Amino acid sequence: MLANPSSLHRRPHCLHSSAFSLSNTRFKLSLSSNCPRFTSSRKSKFPSLSLLFPNQRSNRFIARALEDSEVSESVIIDGLQAFSQAVSVKIPFGDRHILVETGHIGRQASGSVMVTDGETIVYTSACMDDIPSEPSDFFPLSVNYQERFSAAGRTSGGFFKREGRAKDHEVLICRLIDRPLRPTMLKGFYHETQILSWVLSYDGLHSPDCLAVTAAGIAVALSEVPTTKAIAGVRVGLVGDRFIVNPTTKEMEESELDLVLAGTDSAILMIEGYCDFLPEEKLLEAVQVGQDAVRAICNEIEALVKKCGKPKMLDAIKLPPPELYKHVEEIAGDELVNVLQIRNKVPRRKALASLEEKVICILTEKGYVSKDASFGTTETVADLLEDEEEDEEVVVDGEVDEGDVHIKPVSRKPSPLLFSEVDVKLVFKEVTSKFLRRRIVEGGKRSDGRNPEGIRPINSMCGLLPRAHGSALFTRGETQSLAVVTLGDKQMAQRVDNLVDVDEFKRFYLQYSFPPSCVGEVGRIGAPSRREIGHGMLAERALEPILPSEDDFPYTIRVESTITESNGSSSMASVCGGCLALQDAGVPLKCSIAGVAMGLVLDTEEFGGDGTPLILSDITGSEDASGDMDFKVAGNEDGVTAFQMDIKVGGITLPVMRKALLQARDGRKHILAEMLKCSPPPSKRLSKYAPLIHVMKVRPEKVNMIIGSGGKKVRSIIEETGVEAIDTDDDGIVKITAKDLSSLEKSKSIISNLVMVPTVGDIYRNCEIKSIAPYGVFVEIAPGREGLCHISELTSSFLPKAEDAFKVGDRVDVKLIEVNEKGQLRLSRKALLPEPTVEMPSAKQDANDQKTLASQKATDKSNPRRTVNSPKDGVNEEATEKLKDKTSDAVEDAAVLQKKVYKRLASSARDGPNVNKDKPKKSSNKVVTGVASEDGSTLVNGEAKIG
Repeated sequence: MLANPSSLHRRPHCLHSSAFSLSNTRFKLSLSSNCPRFTSSRKSKFPSLSLLFPNQRSNRFIARALEDSEVSESVIIDGLQAFSQAVSVKIPFGDRHILVETGHIGRQASGSVMVTDGETIVYTSACMDDIPSEPSDFFPLSVNYQERFSAAGRTSGGFFKREGRAKDHEVLICRLIDRPLRPTMLKGFYHETQILSWVLSYDGLHSPDCLAVTAAGIAVALSEVPTTKAIAGVRVGLVGDRFIVNPTTKEMEESELDLVLAGTDSAILMIEGYCDFLPEEKLLEAVQVGQDAVRAICNEIEALVKKCGKPKMLDAIKLPPPELYKHVEEIAGDELVNVLQIRNKVPRRKALASLEEKVICILTEKGYVSKDASFGTTETVADLLEDEEEDEEVVVDGEVDEGDVHIKPVSRKPSPLLFSEVDVKLVFKEVTSKFLRRRIVEGGKRSDGRNPEGIRPINSMCGLLPRAHGSALFTRGETQSLAVVTLGDKQMAQRVDNLVDVDEFKRFYLQYSFPPSCVGEVGRIGAPSRREIGHGMLAERALEPILPSEDDFPYTIRVESTITESNGSSSMASVCGGCLALQDAGVPLKCSIAGVAMGLVLDTEEFGGDGTPLILSDITGSEDASGDMDFKVAGNEDGVTAFQMDIKVGGITLPVMRKALLQARDGRKHILAEMLKCSPPPSKRLSKYAPLIHVMKVRPEKVNMIIGSGGKKVRSIIEETGVEAIDTDDDGIVKITAKDLSSLEKSKSIISNLVMVPTVGDIYRNCEIKSIAPYGVFVEIAPGREGLCHISELTSSFLPKAEDAFKVGDRVDVKLIEVNEKGQLRLSRKALLPEPTVEMPSAKQDANDQKTLASQKATDKSNPRRTVNSPKDGVNEEATEKLKDKTSDAVEDAAVLQKKVYKRLASSARDGPNVNKDKPKKSSNKVVTGVASEDGSTLVNGEAKIG
């Protein structure tokens, strides 16, 4: 940008009259007829002299801008560029305004703009190639949209932290930008045009997709690309009974409608939306609201274009000569009428190709067509003859001797070459479309003999793939879809990683494929095309409202739609086939839906009609290519679930759309009735090859017990039981996926025992010792649930080491005595053991003997003279020794008994776990009541509950 343009005073380079003129309002440059061109499509092979002499100022031009000018046009003079000044305007965008800036960033592009909504910023540029490409039947437009993860302050989740190929979400937005722009491009402009759009900032509240559509429309309107009108795009939501234009992401969470609409100030060019069985009248109200918002935006864009837009390259438009249309109609007219009556697609296509070649050959023989690839200008045979060697002399016969060479005169009649072969092909296609439309309007019959409201014959069958979880083959005319359903767990879910949905997992997705064989052609097989991604998303969003909730059907659902034949509306065939395949897989759908594609012949008066637009139901491929509209509508008799409309003309109005929607509803009713005749019908039950999924609800704090440290516990359960997967959520939902019922029940039992809530005082019998530690043993009270029995709680007496009395695999009875704050269990075996009490034999006698002995000792102390060998003393000593012997024997017998009891308890019943949370029941095993001494007295009194 010129810092001080008014200070420039330079001498013009041209010696001719002034090549520039100044206006009173702003800086303006114009070329005179005798001034050389400033720019060239070819670069000079010599460097600029300004690079060789950087200190010398190049005196090239004199220009002055007035102080009150707001915008200056961009001019390039030998590499020196005077950029336009930055312009900022605010444009209404629903209930708020967006900021549009141009001339600040991307000034070398043909058109560039930065649009801000809240803190969401989208930058879009439009550029075109300097040299036109070969003429074609489509406009050479390419659109690339990219969401930079840095816009949300994060990086890509992949290995390479750099944005790579476009994700499906970005491809869908590219299509939203491309579809409304293409109808506004003028025919005959073959300079390749590229639109690049980046999301530079995203605030999580304002969606960037409709902002990108509007930004692209502004960039193209400001550029030199010739278009008819400026376009803009908006989103319409429905919250309650109120329509919201460009709602925020939070408002869209409560919306019943997601409608994206793009168009001009006077017509609708594209709509795409999804809803939950919205009636047609409600949908038309939403379209009206969106159209009003688009009109307001387009008016502001037109004002901006008048202020700083660049002149359009209208002189670059190259259309076929008008007389070529007359030649093609004269040669192929009568035969074309007969060819268009061929019902089948492939024979009709081959006949049209043969007729096209015939037209080219006839025009070539007449000298109207040149097959030279370098042919680009109108040239005659006389012009070609002038390039021959000039040394060759033409001699009249008789003026030379007989020995000379006689050269006869050459005829110089000009045979004009007026047209190129590409022009003939373009004109032949347009003439074919004209004859097809005339046949429909005048005769009321289409190529296959149907009337405008007719639906092609429908045939469908289910269960043709025995190992698939669900399958259906849907055929409508020459369009056929093979739909296959696969059911799985959460691991089969599709991960979505973009700015709007961070790490979202889709439990339902439809994948659409369109192989070249479906149209009888040979082509490359690779990654899914943009068309395949767009058609798959349309069918997916159409089927989504009829699916059950995840609580009712906890499966991840994948639908594959492979188009095996195609002659129009293959995406709607995917909707019908997908619905039947879901029923065949046993998915409990809310209802059945169908889809139909509608066409349009807008200007019927041209072909002998009354001027009323003609709506066509269930269009074929040729009617799609030659018609003015492709309007796909999916739903049931009560409402619409998905719709998509593309316009090939300047746009349509609401009355035309209303008629198309009502006619589409009648078509859906007919298709749904035909789907009920499916043979064989859908099974409507789970396949035996489908996985089994059991859903459990546990306490959220117990989820970590199922997972274990580093996932060790859940992996051990999967390995032990043989289930396929165990998925846990933070809210306590546990999903077990298994191939058979036995493994499912086994894992369910383990998890139930893991998350059970034990109560202090519960008794668990015949439990296995899993491991032994120096401080105790770990006992499994239930499958997968262990507790610690401390060494002090193993026996009633002191036990130096646990392994001295127990080993891994032994089974014991334990009682729960404590549950700590971490949920760890403390068990006790000692609490269930009988307390060993030893009763001495002849207790009364022993007591008397003790008293006697004590009295005797006291007497001995008081009477030192008493002799030991007296008879009485001998009796006392004998009684004392007898008492000592009996006491020693009793203690020894009690010790032997206790050791036997320990041994029997450690090796008790091994016939499986026995968990008893109620009061302990009496054992059916033999009860040891006591051990008698020699005199018959009881040593141990109580119960030993073993096993």
